[in-house]
Amino acid sequence: MSAHLAEHLANGRHIPGILVISPHMTVGEMVEELLLIASATLADEFQDQIIYLPIV
Repeated sequence: MSAHLAEHLANGRHIPGILVISPHMTVGEMVEELLLIASATLADEFQDQIIYLPIV
């Protein structure tokens, strides 16, 4: 996925951000992580990035 993103960005395009959730997270952990991210970040903070959850 990151190779495709690099090519996409090299062509002058953007994405709002991709959050990749670990299959080992429970639904509750996922919800908590997403709520924390939503409350503590700016709307465009993850633009053009791939972020892997959980953030440790």
